[in-house]
Amino acid sequence: MNPPNSPPLTSLSFTTEFHGYQAKFSPFEENLLACATSQNFGIVGNGKLYVLSVTPQGLTEVCSFYTRDGLYDTTWSEENECHLISASGDGSVKLWDMRAGPNNPLRSFEEHSHEVYGVDWNLQKKDLFASASWDHSIKLWTPLNQNSLRTFKEHRNCVYQASWAPTSADLFASASADKTLKLWDVRESHSVNTLVGHAGDILSCDWNKYNDFILASGSVDKTIKIWDIRNPMKELKTLHGHRYAIRRVKFSPHAENIIVSCSYDQTVNTWDIKRDNALVKSLPIHNEFVVGLDLNIFIEGQVASCGWDNKIFVGSILL
Repeated sequence: MNPPNSPPLTSLSFTTEFHGYQAKFSPFEENLLACATSQNFGIVGNGKLYVLSVTPQGLTEVCSFYTRDGLYDTTWSEENECHLISASGDGSVKLWDMRAGPNNPLRSFEEHSHEVYGVDWNLQKKDLFASASWDHSIKLWTPLNQNSLRTFKEHRNCVYQASWAPTSADLFASASADKTLKLWDVRESHSVNTLVGHAGDILSCDWNKYNDFILASGSVDKTIKIWDIRNPMKELKTLHGHRYAIRRVKFSPHAENIIVSCSYDQTVNTWDIKRDNALVKSLPIHNEFVVGLDLNIFIEGQVASCGWDNKIFVGSILL
């Protein structure tokens, strides 16, 4: 049996002007959090990128930047503590500098032909990042060049996310509406493997931080699947517990067996993949779709979530 919903955790909150799409903790400062937002649920309208300070007294705005189209994702640079990139509905990827004020964005990368839904910075080659788009492609970039370094295009439908392997400079995974995960090595001309098992669009994927071969995926089919990429023909485990599509999955940076997920069922769930009954905590802290999720690498158990209720919450998943 799944556990009943836990009472809402004691948390800090911030109200955004637009609907939240992704929250991301800084890899340099434990108290900095970025959030990408979109007007009108991301269907049409403007976007706004926030940088917030997380203090015991609450969340306060450090700076923010408006965009002409909605923002669906953001991530921090791994080489410059003041730089962020955003994924936009107009097909652009923008580079921002917290210190640059009205001179932002520093650069706008404009090669995708449809919405960009995911961005991720390489943890090893710190001058590289990837973008995932509804034009069925993933592109590889460096902030120093206006043009992309390479395009990866084998998916047959929208690509929602590209996720770099944490200990490899060359390997990343991609999640797509064609119901597949693909594994890519930038040194190879084609994808190196395809993982098939979900019954619906795969909206998210993330790598285990302690085991280079373990990958998690979250899908519209309401399940999370755990994969060992050495045996791609069959998932290791399937996790059931969300009532609607799973928007994001994240492995804990502090525990090999812990995953956190968020869903259109308005919950943030914590899972222990070593347990038979893996769902250990369910937090109904939002009152709309929860679409953004991250864990703080500096503070064990600290989670940030954002959703279509115009709320960002920061709290703890510790049991």
